[in-house]
Amino acid sequence: MLKVENISKYYGDFCAVDNLSFTVSPGEIFGLLGVNGAGKTTTFRMIIGLLEPAHGKVTLDGKKIDYSVTDTIGFLTEERSLLTKLTVKEQCHYYGILKGMTVKEIDDRLDELLTKFGIPNYKNKKIKELSKGNQQKIQFITAILNKPRLLICDEPFSGLDPFNVELFKEELKSMAKNGSMIIFSTHRMEHVELFCKKIVVLKEGKDVLSGDLKDIKRKYRKKNILIKGDVDIEKIKKIEGVLEVITKPDEYEIKIADESVKDKVFKIVSKSPNISKFVVEEPSLNEIFIDKVGETYEN
Repeated sequence: MLKVENISKYYGDFCAVDNLSFTVSPGEIFGLLGVNGAGKTTTFRMIIGLLEPAHGKVTLDGKKIDYSVTDTIGFLTEERSLLTKLTVKEQCHYYGILKGMTVKEIDDRLDELLTKFGIPNYKNKKIKELSKGNQQKIQFITAILNKPRLLICDEPFSGLDPFNVELFKEELKSMAKNGSMIIFSTHRMEHVELFCKKIVVLKEGKDVLSGDLKDIKRKYRKKNILIKGDVDIEKIKKIEGVLEVITKPDEYEIKIADESVKDKVFKIVSKSPNISKFVVEEPSLNEIFIDKVGETYEN
């Protein structure tokens, strides 16, 4: 288990991470979210031992993370960190040897991953000759070459088309199924909802929202109602607690302040003879995120 306990980090007088705690269990994909400058990268660097916390501690299976355990960790950074004049094979040999792998282990694993990601003939190509998407594949391969017990993924889907996003997603799910601990950060909230059972949302280094994603969505007071059919939408707009009405091509989305408003909306909708849909939904993670941090992820 990865345990992050009350860690803080300062740059001069600036507090980049403020008393942050969470745990990640084997087989779990954990979401660490926040806008740029929220403290995610600093947190990642403290987890892998590149930065020392001012307070608190990080442990993996009860031990401080140092060079004795870094061979079991993978880190996919948001920034491209490949040596573009090297071939794919040379790049992977470099990373694999740093992780304590033998040349045979590296070559066997590289062949397996290149085939899995649809580029089996790229082993001897130079990194600079590859497209942005294929460079991202190689960067991902270098991060998982050693079958890490702990994998940190910072914006792993950057530069990928939908098909290759699916390949990455399936590999992450497979790793989790085999017991890896994965910390996942992305601006695509729909990916977080598909992957992560637990999340932490950072704002200015502080934990402003954390816990089980299902519990967070269930406890969040605001809900959405989807209605399909002819309905007096102007009357619905006047109901106290109706926050917004969005007109879509074939339905209406009604945003309400809390569950109690549902009955008021239904009372009006029930008077219409041809309603084919009335569904109350939990809000999306994106809506909750914006509400908590006051801005969208990309800002």
